[in-house]
Amino acid sequence: MAVDPAPFRGALPLPVSALRSASAALGNPANRQRAVPLTDDQFRCAFANTVSEVEAKHLYETYAVPAPCLPVFQVAAANFNPWTAAKVDTKDPGRGPLLFISGEGEKDHTVPSAVTNAAFKRQQRNKGVTEIVEVPGRGHVLTIDSGWRDVAGTALAFAQRFTRSNDPPFVGREVRKDSADAQFGGSREP
Repeated sequence: MAVDPAPFRGALPLPVSALRSASAALGNPANRQRAVPLTDDQFRCAFANTVSEVEAKHLYETYAVPAPCLPVFQVAAANFNPWTAAKVDTKDPGRGPLLFISGEGEKDHTVPSAVTNAAFKRQQRNKGVTEIVEVPGRGHVLTIDSGWRDVAGTALAFAQRFTRSNDPPFVGREVRKDSADAQFGGSREP
């Protein structure tokens, strides 16, 4: 699964919204070797722009931590640096089925669907199964917001299509309904 994947060498689009989302890191070259926190306004703009202010605040308080900036610099320069770490062997014959999942269009400010579509097109050259799903109305927090079960259900359905029928069914821990589910209406079952 590739959920809102970072761009890699050969995936050309780098929309302005993605650069704006990364500006906390990219705005200062000295950040290359640092971890930088986002303010709640930066988090809201870059990640939580498709959820309510209350849910965005909850997500920020729950999940936002200073993040290393080096990968952001590597991704931003991937198509200009021949030695980039942000490269993918799109023709790897051993690659299994791959599903790309993205938020809707430009609603995902961090990895707009143009970036995910470019990665998908590069990976389509592989002989393995390559598919893409755009989740309507969702932004970059699609795996942690109140509708995360929809995304998890999509990913699970894809994985189950490629599981042998004699394999035991997936048996996971019981998923607890946390306070965010109750607070933000995320009680939908996959």
